[in-house]
Formats: sequence, structure tokens, C-alpha cells
Amino acid sequence: MQRLVRAYSVVCGVFWFSAFLALAPAFGAEPNWSRGKPTPVDGWQNPYGLTASDLEASIRRGRHWALQYPVDNTATLVPVQPFKNFLELPEQNPFREFIRRILKAGTGFRTLNEVLDWVGMNPFPTPEDSAYTLIPEPFEGARETRMGFSVIERDGAKGFTVSCAACHSANLFGHTVLGLQNRFPRVNAFFSRGKELTEKVPPWMFGQATRATPAELKLYEQQKKNIRWMNTRIPATLGLDTSLPQVALSLALREPDAHASRTERSARSPRRDRLETEPSDSKPGTWWNVRFKNRWLLDGSVVSGNPILTNLLWNEIGHGSDLHDVGAWLDRHPEIVRDLVNLVFHSEPPRYTDFFPVTNIRIESARRGEKLFVQNCASCHGTYEKAWSTAEAPSLSQEEMIKTTRVLYPEQTPVVNVGTDAYRFRGMTSLEEPLNRLELSQRHGIVVETQAGYVPPPLLGIWSRWPYFHNNSAPSLCDVLTASSQRPREYWAGAPVDRERDFDDECNGYPRGARVPAEWKKDPELKFDTRKKGLSNAGHDEGIFLRNGQEILSSQDKRDLIQFLKTL
Repeated sequence: MQRLVRAYSVVCGVFWFSAFLALAPAFGAEPNWSRGKPTPVDGWQNPYGLTASDLEASIRRGRHWALQYPVDNTATLVPVQPFKNFLELPEQNPFREFIRRILKAGTGFRTLNEVLDWVGMNPFPTPEDSAYTLIPEPFEGARETRMGFSVIERDGAKGFTVSCAACHSANLFGHTVLGLQNRFPRVNAFFSRGKELTEKVPPWMFGQATRATPAELKLYEQQKKNIRWMNTRIPATLGLDTSLPQVALSLALREPDAHASRTERSARSPRRDRLETEPSDSKPGTWWNVRFKNRWLLDGSVVSGNPILTNLLWNEIGHGSDLHDVGAWLDRHPEIVRDLVNLVFHSEPPRYTDFFPVTNIRIESARRGEKLFVQNCASCHGTYEKAWSTAEAPSLSQEEMIKTTRVLYPEQTPVVNVGTDAYRFRGMTSLEEPLNRLELSQRHGIVVETQAGYVPPPLLGIWSRWPYFHNNSAPSLCDVLTASSQRPREYWAGAPVDRERDFDDECNGYPRGARVPAEWKKDPELKFDTRKKGLSNAGHDEGIFLRNGQEILSSQDKRDLIQFLKTL
């Protein structure tokens, strides 16, 4: 009998091993995300080693998961229909008016999309949008809302949360670009106000104000329970919306153990954290830069581990989720993590010539700018080979000539302190030890180390990424290339809708002075003040564009360098 059992076990083992081998090309082996693993030349082109057709299908699924938040057991879901009823029902209701007074600034919203517009979510690309058809057929009902609005059904009720696209998509002159950082996200503010409301409104009042069904009330009660382990902080200014303070402050509501256990004691008596008072804000990251790195975040503090899995884990800490549930989801869905990795690693930047005539690029000026770039910038930001330097250049059109043919970024991602505002990288000291001790971090090889500086990013698509620096403190490339003492102390930001009105083409960034659109000045949130804590525009000076306090670039040099940067 024992021989029969052993033989059966061998047959089963061979069967499952064969099945794994058969499926391996489709799923691909997990890449080596360990510390110091060199980034491949030209970046991670196909990290899982999939066939061309499997890779294309994986990227397509990844786009779906960028829109539809994939962690379906996430702790915090807002009941959809009751939320819409609260906004849209016409009749007077005293409980609804009481909730409006709690929300304060939210009292003017009358539809769901007005709220989503305020959060900063962008419209889906239209079918006529030929430049950036990044989105496949969306899930049912998506196009009627906004990119980043994600609905999850649970126990007979539909709740919504925020997906990746909320922070990682932007409207660029009428085109919604997935992977470009959102210029005006209010996701942290949305979570903060939602937490405040949920803490103050009991389920019975929520039901009376919103006509919630029993299943929707149950979903609300679950949310009310879970937000006890979620804490938030609104960023220092509009445009900076990193989730790191929310992660740190939420961890402070949990036990300091390997599972960040959620207990009544820890929720009642949170640990003190420096990020309660100190800013640690930065803008959302740009997706097409990620494939060139082997350490993650704008400060390079994640020195090991899958960057997408890390992001999902931290999101769920900030949502108040039980980490046993998060670990179970990660174990069940490695293919979703893989699809999101493939999407992010194969994102491409918008080209300047998709929005402006190629004749705006003065090639001789750009080629002079290339030489200046090699002399002053390439050691940190990488080298960009151009088609105009190839033997075929004389036969190329102007649009073909300005293309970047190869990117050579350091195999080991650099971190450099060039004197820019230090609050963001110093804020990681709140997260390093609590995150590294987590069992899920250790299981998945995630290691956090506080850095003394920031990653000088690859510059593909740099023209589209204004304002500049990790904290948005430089409104244009002209300001980046100018001594910090001469940079503007304040400026006005606004959505890039009109290419002539809302964009300074010569300086590549926000218009200033008399050119600032009048409607921008009507909204105080659009005013950026570099004198505020965490928003300093200092740095990127001596040894880069200054020598002994004097600028080394002439006005013409700056124009040439900007012409080159527009071609990347």
C-alpha cells in the first residue's frame, strides 16, 4: 500500500510540475528584485520574459487593473448608491444637511462626477482621441465616471475606492495620459474628509440620509470599523499627494509587531509620529521612468522588492486593512501584480511633437543643447542617443531625426543630494523600521532604507512633467536652469488646457507674470508658495549650473538645453 501511495505521489508531482512548465511561459518567472541587482541596459524591457503575444495581453490586463483597483478585499469601500443619493436626491432631509455641515467644503457638490473632478480624476479618453488610446474597453459603466473611480461588489452591495489611475494619469491639452503624474490630486483630502464623516455619522443616520439598503449599511459599518486603523494628513499644497504620511500615521494606530496587528488598544492610543506635524510630500511618480531603476520612489528608499507589490501593500496599510487579508490576496493573485508591472514598465511618455509642430524644435539649437547636457547633466540623468547622430540622419525627416534611439541610465540607480528640500527624504525615517519588520515585507524581499537625497530621474518625456523637482517648486525648465536665488518665490498653477494660454513654450512650464490666466488667480489653492515648510525651491545649484555662485549657462545656453530636453 505504501508503495502504491508513493507511486501515486510521484505521478501527481510529475503532473503538476509538467503543468507548471507548460504555464511558465505565460506567467513568467518572478524577476530578481533584490538589492543591487543591476538594471539591464536600456531598462527592464520584459521583466518576466514573456512571449510577445503574452506580453501584449499582460499589458492590456494591466491597464484594466490600473482602472479597476484589484485588491477586492480592501478594508475601506464607500457605498456607491448611498453616496450618489446623498449628493443627488432633491428633497430636504435634516440628516443629509447635518452631514453636509460636517463636510464643510463638500456642500457645493451635487453629482458624483463633481466630487470626482474635485478629487482630480480625469475623464476617459474619447474614441476620437487618436494620440493616446491607452485604455482598452473599460469595465461596465466606467466611461460615465472618471479614471480612478473603482467599484467593487461585496455581499450584495457596491462600494467604491480609488485606483492607480487617480494619481497616475493627467490631462495634457485635452488628452488623458495614463502614467503621467496627476497635477492636481486630492486623494488624501478625500480620504481625510471621508474618515471625519464616517467617525461622526452613525449607521442609522447614514441610512436615513442616503436610503441605504441593509447590504449597503453593512458595508458602511465595515468601513466605520476599519477606519479606526486609518489615519491621514492633507498635503502641504495642491499637487503633492504621496501616500507616505498616511501609511506612517496608519501604522502608528497598529501594534508594533510583524503583522501591524489591529487592536482596540492600538487604535485608542496611537504612537506619536513626526509626520503628524512635519511635511513629507512629493508629487506622484511617472510610470515610464520605473523600468530604468533598481531602487524605487523619488528618493530611492525602497532598495529591494517588487515596486508594484510594495505599492499595493502600502496602499492597504493606508486603507486600514488587516495584513493577513492583504497577504492572502497577494498569494492568490501574483498574475495581477505581474500585469501591473508590465503595464508600468512598458509605459511610454507623450512626445512634444504630438502636441506642437515639429518645426517648433530648432534642431541646431537642440544639438548644441545636447552637448551642454552631456557636459552638465548626463552623469546623473543618463545619456540619450539621438537619431540625428546616426549615419542615416541625412535621409530622415525632421520628426524622425529628433527621436531618441537609446537611453543609457546608470545600472545602479543613483541617489544624490543637490540641496533640494529635504523634508520628503527625511520623512522615510518614520517608515523604515515599521515597514521592514513586517512579515509581508520580509516574505516579499521589501527593504526600505532612508536616503540622503533624491534619485535624479531619467528625463524621457521631461517636457510634459512640469512643474519640476520632487515638490513641484520650480514652475518651468527655465527656473530649473536658473540659480535658486532667482527662482520665483511663488507662482500660479493651472490645468494645461489651451496650448497657447496655459503653457510657456519657450521656458517649458507654467506662464508667469502678465501671462498667468486670470481664472487661475481666483482659486487660492492654485497658488504655490515656496516659503512654506516642505516647499522650498532651493538646490540644484552649485556644481551643476553654478560655479562659485555664478551661473555657467548663458541665456542662449538655456534655450539650447531646453530645445534638447523637448526632444526626449
